[in-house]
Amino acid sequence: MTARSIPIRLLSLLAAASLGLTTPLAVGDSPETIELTGTVRDFKERQTNGGHKDFEKRPRRGFAQYCGMIDQVLGEDGRPAWAGNGRKVHAQAKDSSNNPICWTMYDPAVGDTNISYGPWCNGGIRSQWSFWSWYRDVPGTNLSKPLSLTFQRQGDGSYVFDDSTDPVYSSRNGFFPIDNELFGNSGGQPDHNFHFTFELHTEFTYDAAGGNYFQFLGDDDVWVFVDGQLVIDLGGVHGATEQYIDLNRLDLNDGETYTLDFFFAERHRTQSNFRIQTNLELQVAGIPSMTAAFD
Repeated sequence: MTARSIPIRLLSLLAAASLGLTTPLAVGDSPETIELTGTVRDFKERQTNGGHKDFEKRPRRGFAQYCGMIDQVLGEDGRPAWAGNGRKVHAQAKDSSNNPICWTMYDPAVGDTNISYGPWCNGGIRSQWSFWSWYRDVPGTNLSKPLSLTFQRQGDGSYVFDDSTDPVYSSRNGFFPIDNELFGNSGGQPDHNFHFTFELHTEFTYDAAGGNYFQFLGDDDVWVFVDGQLVIDLGGVHGATEQYIDLNRLDLNDGETYTLDFFFAERHRTQSNFRIQTNLELQVAGIPSMTAAFD
């Protein structure tokens, strides 16, 4: 949404280092790349004929991160459920090493600092009905297609997808997966297709001794669920913002397989940033049907 912030990317790497995430991992027969396929859905912005009310909507309390807009558990159909009014975030919750974490993960017993809230606000989402179409095909409202991302294995054994280094997206100056496709570009300068969502359903095997983590940096809205539980909440229309989840904070059993569900939305010009880093060997758990897919 705003200009790319290189310092934030550097802070992201420093945060990983502070957690010991840069310590070499046992990679064994781990693949050099992981390809994950999800679903991207295109929308028209609100000012155009047939436009969606949530895209190019300035939140009542201003452009910012908002949390608590969706339920803390996935809905019955595996998508996030609208919870109602959210709250503006003044400062994120942080762990004892000053790393940003989701408010749902806050635990004072381990030295976390609690989130600092601002006023109540829905983060630019009109209603539960407008939100319903974000991650479901609705003829006349959105168009959808599969989208694959390639994660590159790093020297520490983690996997990274970063729009700034990926050959396709670096040439587009941002995460713009459907430029000149579906409803087409938004026009203006820069001319990209700015209004879309992306959902990705994966699974992994938890390693209790492996320091398993998942980290996202980007904009706009992002929600991540592990085993159906909300572990990253970056709702709202905002600049590049980050959170991570140390999976040892969750009540997971060593060696068992769990789901990780990822939901993203790009709702506002002029930038789109997207970076995931994780040491999980994620596998696609299923691609939703796309009844409104383009021909």
